[in-house]
Amino acid sequence: MTGRAVLVTGASRGIGRAVATAFAAGGDRVAVHHRDSAALAGQLVAALPGDGHVVVRADLADPDEVRAMVDDAADRLGGLDVLVNNAGVFGSADAGHPVFESSYEQWQQQWRRTLDVNLLGAANTMWCAARHLRDRGGRIVNVSSRGAFRGEPTQPAYGASKAGLNALGQSLAVALAPYGIAVATVAPGFVETDMTNEHLRAPRGDAIRAQSPFNRVARPAEIAAAVHWLASPEAEWASGTIVDLNGASYLRT
Repeated sequence: MTGRAVLVTGASRGIGRAVATAFAAGGDRVAVHHRDSAALAGQLVAALPGDGHVVVRADLADPDEVRAMVDDAADRLGGLDVLVNNAGVFGSADAGHPVFESSYEQWQQQWRRTLDVNLLGAANTMWCAARHLRDRGGRIVNVSSRGAFRGEPTQPAYGASKAGLNALGQSLAVALAPYGIAVATVAPGFVETDMTNEHLRAPRGDAIRAQSPFNRVARPAEIAAAVHWLASPEAEWASGTIVDLNGASYLRT
């Protein structure tokens, strides 16, 4: 399970940073993807244990940049064994795009931006990565959200993008299994990251933490641990699954 070539999108901070660190600590070589955080990505690569880690860049909303980035990662890592689709965007706590509080132009803008990155960007990354995984097998792990199940009334594009990602992951779990490629998904609730900091400030933060009976939100390392296991050889039979990681803040059957 060591020495694998791993591409983690959105890896310069938050969950992606913890995921990259978990794989590197396990002996893998990691391609740290970023869109506009070159300094943070470089600092992370320099701090990761082991050797052979690289920085790659792309705007996931640009299909050509996605393809070039995946090919670059595979070339510099000597192939590709694992893809972690972690990168995503979420509207600000104050803005969002509620139906009756958004202009039609704002509504369109939020939907395009969110779907281009969270769903189409992830889909394009998987298409490109599958070409490198086809002859050697491997793992794809997608980072979704509990918002795909419970709904996001002020951020409907985000919830819809993650629901689409769940369905996409399950479709590809069936399509790619004959090639030895397992596809699984984790669906976190709130996690302490740069993306959620503004949401976790008091007084709203207290209400968010109270959603879980543990009275807290997740730590990035907790999500990374699940991602790391789903990418392991032992987790092949978990292909197609969606793992809820929300501290019992939202339960479904």
